[in-house]
Amino acid sequence: MLATVLLMAVAAGGQAQAADCTVADPTGTPLNVRAEPKGRILSVLENGIEVQVTDETWIGGKRWVRVSADDSTRGWVFADYLDCVTMENLQKSAPMRPRMAPQ
Repeated sequence: MLATVLLMAVAAGGQAQAADCTVADPTGTPLNVRAEPKGRILSVLENGIEVQVTDETWIGGKRWVRVSADDSTRGWVFADYLDCVTMENLQKSAPMRPRMAPQ
């Protein structure tokens, strides 16, 4: 799987700081949204849907995140199927401007 999940800073209390993400399941199937990690399926999200990550947890070495979408869908999804961008990661990946030679 080539979907990139960028690390989020953890705030006090163990909750992740909010990050904007896009559903990016390489299989092309809708992403299951669950009541809890590995729990009952509540709904699905199609690839390309934007979500906001509000919490995270690790179960069995796998990262799960709590998300909310604009259509009021809320629940837990497997983090590997999200492509996330945070301000910190944008700054790290932004290309440096070339320096102009002194004249």
